[in-house]
Amino acid sequence: MNKSVIIVAGGAGLRMKTEIPKQFLILAGKPILMHSISKFYAADSTIEIVVVLPFEHIATWDLLCSKHRFIVPHQIVSGGTERYHSVKNGLSVVDPEGLVAVHDGVRPLVSLSLILQGFRFAAEHKSAVPVVALTESLRKLDEISNHPVDRRQFCLVQTPQTFQTRLLLKAYETDFRPEFTDDAAVFEAAGNPVNLIEGIAENIKITTPLDLVIAETLFKHQNEQNFQV
Repeated sequence: MNKSVIIVAGGAGLRMKTEIPKQFLILAGKPILMHSISKFYAADSTIEIVVVLPFEHIATWDLLCSKHRFIVPHQIVSGGTERYHSVKNGLSVVDPEGLVAVHDGVRPLVSLSLILQGFRFAAEHKSAVPVVALTESLRKLDEISNHPVDRRQFCLVQTPQTFQTRLLLKAYETDFRPEFTDDAAVFEAAGNPVNLIEGIAENIKITTPLDLVIAETLFKHQNEQNFQV
């Protein structure tokens, strides 16, 4: 079965407090985005990799690939005004048959096993969306007060989110809505089931300076484990 991944890398670096787009920041000697791409190639070298970048960042990416001698095969597509539009642009170039994953370019610590599990599960159940349980207490705010809520009723959503390609293509025919913050929301709005799988805690999204510090530590630990194996 054909497998594709759309890696969305449209960050501007505002929360990172840097002029450098966060996907281009250096982690363990290479731009974050290169690590994210490499994970999918390492999981299965036959996966068609599509990277969606803002048009104004494509030239910079080409220079970075040359500088770091990055040769993992991938196709570049220009992004849109919202994440929704960027994913839709990416979908326009993937094989409509088979499975497609959508992944955040700044989640470089995704495991190979989670990538492969997503494809296997979506092949049978139409979708596979990784989530992790909350470990801290939650309080809900309203206009005049706040109150605790049961954290067991909530979970954190990760990527890659994997779908049967034709179903996701059909879902993206829906007009954009502000609540479409991820692909699961678009998929569900089209009447499709969102099926959850267990994510991994280290699959963090790097959006702040603290995230980058944590990622450096996790990356080192991940590599040490691989070396021991």
